[in-house]
Amino acid sequence: MTVTFADILAAASRLKGVAHLTPVHRSRTVDALAGASVFFKCENFQRVGAFKFRGAFNALSQFTPEQRARGVLTFSSGNHAQAIALAGQILEMPRVIVMPNDAPAVKLAATKGYGAEIVLYDKHKQTREALAEEIAAQRGMTIIPPYDHPHIVAGQGTAALELCEQAGPMDVLLAPCGGGGLLSGTAIAAKGMHPACQVIGVEPELANDATRSFKSGSLCHVLNPETIADGARTPSLGKLTFDLVRQHVSDMVTVSEEQIVEAMLFLWERLKLVVEPTGALAYAALHCGRLRFPGKRIGVTLSGGNVDLRAIKHLL
Repeated sequence: MTVTFADILAAASRLKGVAHLTPVHRSRTVDALAGASVFFKCENFQRVGAFKFRGAFNALSQFTPEQRARGVLTFSSGNHAQAIALAGQILEMPRVIVMPNDAPAVKLAATKGYGAEIVLYDKHKQTREALAEEIAAQRGMTIIPPYDHPHIVAGQGTAALELCEQAGPMDVLLAPCGGGGLLSGTAIAAKGMHPACQVIGVEPELANDATRSFKSGSLCHVLNPETIADGARTPSLGKLTFDLVRQHVSDMVTVSEEQIVEAMLFLWERLKLVVEPTGALAYAALHCGRLRFPGKRIGVTLSGGNVDLRAIKHLL
């Protein structure tokens, strides 16, 4: 399996008129701090509040009539769950979502609100993949994983495609990394538009499996990482996304929990952009000075805005 720039262009056609064309935000303050021209792609304004809707709808829209009748099953801590729930609602198909029992309340409520059936599990006692396989086999449903699927990757890549169409060529594009679907799709899209663009993935220090995998050339794992960036609590890159990240991504860096919170609060207070911790992940590397590109044009993906306000107190 692979994903090409043509696949991302095809995904963009499927999403036209369904997904939101999210805005690109600028800030003189950020430009001055970075010593560069920074362009924020605001996927916190996407349907379900995150880029995940792109991949979910792209995948489900390619189901056969028989697959649609039997329905879709996925496993996710939040944003992909919401995305599959909404995309399946639009396409009128059954959907079952396997979610951890400690999933953020705001994401759990939204997934229920889109009418999906939710199956909760204890991540310390069982794996979501095994439970999903069991349920899918019983019901004949098609599994669409959160990131390790070519249609998911192609859909996520449309965010970077739009950014380049809206704001012009980028010298550097920063994207958060959990399972690598957004990052690999971003790299394929950006380099398809402008081959010289550097694409850099940003990951929490507490969940640095993708960074270690990228630098070592071997797929590394991390078990239940306790990072506040819940969208990056994946155990590893997928088989597909590992290959794509190594092929198309320029570099990987990590940031601390404190740096994630500082970047998130800066975006809230100074730019008036409500993002969740994972949504601030890519900008955190720029905000803390971990990455510097003087005089360059830098794209930053703000991946989502689903903040659980009732649980935010400990972050502050």
